[in-house]
Amino acid sequence: MIGLISATAAGAVARDRLAAAWPDRTRVYEGPVPDAVRAAFAECEQLVCFLATGAVVRLVAPLLGDKRTDPGVVCVDEGGRFAVSLVGGHGGGANDLAEEVAEVLGAVPVVTTATDAVGLPGLDTLGFPVEGDVAAVSRALLDGEPVALRAEVAWPLPALKVSGEGAYTVRVTDRAVDPAEREVVLRPPSLVVGVGASKGAPAEEILALIHGSLRGLSVRSVARLTTVDAKAGEPGIVEAAERLGVPLVTYPAAELAAVDVPNPSAAPLAAVGTPSVAEASALREGGELLVPKRKSAMATCAVVRRPARGRLAVVGLGPGARDLLTPRAKAELRRASVLVGLDQYVDQIRDLLRPGTRVLESGLGAEEERARTAVAEARQGHAVALIGSGDAGVYAMASPALAEASDDIEVVGVPGVTAALAAGAILGAPLGHDHVSISLSDLHTPWEIIERRVRAAAEADLVVTFYNPRSRGRDWQLPKALAILAGHREPTTPVGVVRNASRPDEASRVTTLGELDPATVDMMTVVTVGNTATRTIAGRMVTPRGYRWQAAQEDPK
Repeated sequence: MIGLISATAAGAVARDRLAAAWPDRTRVYEGPVPDAVRAAFAECEQLVCFLATGAVVRLVAPLLGDKRTDPGVVCVDEGGRFAVSLVGGHGGGANDLAEEVAEVLGAVPVVTTATDAVGLPGLDTLGFPVEGDVAAVSRALLDGEPVALRAEVAWPLPALKVSGEGAYTVRVTDRAVDPAEREVVLRPPSLVVGVGASKGAPAEEILALIHGSLRGLSVRSVARLTTVDAKAGEPGIVEAAERLGVPLVTYPAAELAAVDVPNPSAAPLAAVGTPSVAEASALREGGELLVPKRKSAMATCAVVRRPARGRLAVVGLGPGARDLLTPRAKAELRRASVLVGLDQYVDQIRDLLRPGTRVLESGLGAEEERARTAVAEARQGHAVALIGSGDAGVYAMASPALAEASDDIEVVGVPGVTAALAAGAILGAPLGHDHVSISLSDLHTPWEIIERRVRAAAEADLVVTFYNPRSRGRDWQLPKALAILAGHREPTTPVGVVRNASRPDEASRVTTLGELDPATVDMMTVVTVGNTATRTIAGRMVTPRGYRWQAAQEDPK
C-alpha cells in the first residue's frame, strides 16, 4: 500500500489525482501531518508526501531504521512539477515509484541514486536475493574498475560492466557460500524442492528435512516447492511453502508416474498413484537431481537444480517516434544484456541501452540470421532483446524468432504501435470498421497468394492497408493490387498515403482510388484504401463503425 499525505489545498489536488489513478494501491492519510507521516510509515510499503523535501526529511528522520526494511518515500512539490525519490530508492522502490508518480502527474522524476543516474542496474534491484559488499562493488562499477563476473549458475542478468578478472567480484551461485571481501553474491532462483508427506505431517518436520537436504545449498535460491495434486491441501506442506516464501506447485499423479526417477517406491504408488512424489515432482520440468530422496518419519524431500532458462524479449519499437515507444518496451531494452536488431533500428534506441549491453546488429535482408542469433544467445542463458519496428509480431521479427525457439527459453512479446495504426491516426479514422493489412512484397510470399488475398479483401469490402507497397525492383505490384480493388469500389473511394509516419519527415495526403499515382509511393509508405462506406470529411478519412449507423446518420427519421 502507498500512503498519501498532503498539507495544503494545492497538495491535496495532486494527491487526489494520484489516489484516483491508483484506487487499489493508495490510502489517503488525513489529520495533522506529523501524525499522518508516522502512521503511514508504520503501515505502508511506500509513501508519497506532497510536501517540501526539507519538511519530509525532518519528519521521517526519527523513523528511519534499516534501508532494507524502511518504506520508500517520494516527495512531490505542491505545484506537481517534480517527483523526488527521497528515501529507499532501491530497497523501498522509491526510484521506480518516482517514475510512476511523474508519469501520472506529468511531473519530472528526480532520482539521485548513483547507479540509476548513469544507467547502471543496482545490484540490489536485479530481483535476486543479494549478499555481500553491495556498496563497494557498486562503487567499483561506477568508477569503471574491473569487476569480475563468476556465474556458477547461468542465469539471465541485465547488462553489467563486468569482465573475466577484477579486484571486485559479482558471483552468481546457489551454493551456500559466504561472500568474500569485495564480493557480491547473487542467489538465482535455480532450486526446486520436491516434497511428499504423510497425512498430518507437521510443518516443522518438513522444514527441518528441507533444510537438512539443502546442506551446502542456499535456501535463498529455492524457487518453489513441488508435490502431487493429492497433497495440494496438506497443511504441513502448505505452511512450509508459506514460511519459505515460495509457491507450491502440484502435478497430477499420472504425470509424476511417467517421470524416470532413481528411487521409486511402492508406498506412494499405493497411497497417491505414483511411485515417486518428491523426486518426480522436483524433476517434472527437467533439471539435475542434486539431492536424491531423503526421508524423515513422515516426509520425503529431493532437490533439483532446474535448467537455466535464458530470456528472449521480442520488442516492437513502434513507428519511429520516441513518444510512441511504450514504457514496457523501454523496460525490456534496459533489462537486456544482449540486443539483436537491424542496424538502423538499433540506432533509434541506442541511447536507452544500459552500459555494457552487447549489441549484435546487421543490415537489411538478414532477418532469419538475426532470429537465429537471438535464440542462440537466449539458450546460453542471456537476457536478450530482439527488436523490430512497429509491432514485432507484424511483418517483423517475432515470426522467424519463434519458429526457431523451443520451450527451453522464456519468450516475452512486447507489443508496439504498428505502421497501420500510426498512419490511421494521421489520416483520421480509416480503420473504424473491419480492416486487413496485406504486404505486397513477394520476396517471401508468391504473388499468386498475395493476389488471392487482395481479391478476397476486395470482395469482402474490407479496408485494406498495404505494407511494402512499392520499391525500385517491385514497381508493378501496387498498380495490380489497386486495379483489383477498383473492380469492386468506386474511383472516388478515399485512399490515404502516409510516408514515414510519426518521424520528422512525415508526409501524408488523402486522395482517391482513381487519382492515386503509384509512382509517388515507396517502401517507407503505407497505403490505406477505404471500403465502400469510407468517406472524406474535412480532409480526413472516416470509415463508419457500421453500415446501419451510417444509414441512420444520412437518413434520420
